[in-house]
Amino acid sequence: MAEFDIARTRTSLFGALLDARTRFGGNKIALEDLERQPISFGRLVLGALVLGRKLAGFTEPRETVAVLLPNVQGVAVVLFGLNAFGRVPALLNFTAGLKNLTAACEVAKIRTIVTSRRFVEQGKLDDVVAALGEGRNVLWLEDVRKEITSLDKLLGLLGSFFARTVHRKSGVQPDDAGVVLFTSGSEGKPKAVVLSNANLVANALQVKAHAGDVLRPADVFFNPLPVFHSFGLTAGLLTPVLNGMKTVLYPSPLHYRQIPKLIGGTQATIVLATDTFLQGYARAADGNDLASVRYVIAGAERVKDETRRLWDRYGTTILEGYGATECSPVIAVSLPHRSRTGSVGPFLPGIEWRLEPVEGIHEGGRLVVRGPNVMKGYLDPNGSGAIEPPPEGWYDTGDIVTVDDGLVTIRGRAKRFAKIGGEMISLAAVESLAQTLWPDSNHVVVALPDPRKGEQIVLITDKPDADRDVLLAHARDQGYPELWVPKAILVSGIPVLGSGKTDYAAAVEMARRLQPML
Repeated sequence: MAEFDIARTRTSLFGALLDARTRFGGNKIALEDLERQPISFGRLVLGALVLGRKLAGFTEPRETVAVLLPNVQGVAVVLFGLNAFGRVPALLNFTAGLKNLTAACEVAKIRTIVTSRRFVEQGKLDDVVAALGEGRNVLWLEDVRKEITSLDKLLGLLGSFFARTVHRKSGVQPDDAGVVLFTSGSEGKPKAVVLSNANLVANALQVKAHAGDVLRPADVFFNPLPVFHSFGLTAGLLTPVLNGMKTVLYPSPLHYRQIPKLIGGTQATIVLATDTFLQGYARAADGNDLASVRYVIAGAERVKDETRRLWDRYGTTILEGYGATECSPVIAVSLPHRSRTGSVGPFLPGIEWRLEPVEGIHEGGRLVVRGPNVMKGYLDPNGSGAIEPPPEGWYDTGDIVTVDDGLVTIRGRAKRFAKIGGEMISLAAVESLAQTLWPDSNHVVVALPDPRKGEQIVLITDKPDADRDVLLAHARDQGYPELWVPKAILVSGIPVLGSGKTDYAAAVEMARRLQPML
């Protein structure tokens, strides 16, 4: 682990990009995407200044500007360009549906949306953008680029030599809002999370300090996770770019056949994804498609043993991490020399933590954290624009964890425990039980009200012939009491969010709807 220098976090996102250009050179490649036309740190700064100045002409200083774009180089240019001129990007989850997108625009007081005609057409989002655009100004990047003149390019070129002076005029401070993200809503209504410039820069530098020599200057990150998801934004874009490593952006994590080919074509050494996507890539890969990958950094959901087995054949080490949008997001991540099966590794440097007792839980406690990466706060859900900060800087993760020899193990969400006959049962542990029995299938366990015992457990699985008696026998062999075995099994596809995480809210609703038939 390298030393974490908190003084380096006291800057803006664009300021950190300028620091990276100075440290690693303007000619070093920073980004590549599906078009396979890499851009250097110098060109990224130039593009951000030119496009950012144009976007500033359509917006107000300190305005929160919605960004509806996929993982392509343009999204990075927009992100840094808005920041360079004192605007705050609100990254919209284009998979969330019109209802959630409308709510996001209302709570963030959005007046301007930046998007792309090509993306909207390919994503069949025409109706969504038309509805969102009512009463708002939609800026199409294709149109904005057409308005860029030779004078604009000359001003950008001159500005790139005096970029700090240009940026300083924006007045952006480290503790000002850097981005607004919207939680995935896997367990309920999404919230608008305000992350400061310093939060985001800190987390990118914390990850590099934590990893030390595990991450090398020549590493190539492959990031198929959308930047509206904090894992895709910070771990997949900001961490490599601000630490001088190249990142390859890909617009959808769902392209299982294309992604392994591009990983091989770009000789990516680090891949970021969730367990669900990692299984898909490994199964779809041919020959040596994935041979260049030294490490996979996995987050958002627990990594299954089957996933590790699939990637073992390429000699790839899976490093499991843990985080929350409210923490920019990385809180802990495994290292090759600091890992244990089932653990998410040690805390990042600079993070304070404590465990609070939970009734009925006898091992570990509810994790509460504080550090330079913990959010400014939530936007007032009523749309006033006020920010509600975490009390005294402490963020309650809502996760039940144990910490042994400095390694963090997630036992489950506080909300993902069922109380049956007075005993607290971890739904995550029951999912693990099913996974060890049927490793080639996907499972989610939910709790429903029960008139006699308070709650009952239901297993949702995509294994067609899943049988409760077989699961009960397996549980007994593993030393689990019958109380831990789901009362019913529902065979169905597992609902997932655009980020790849299980959509627990949808899973509970599915089980509740079918409860009378179970």
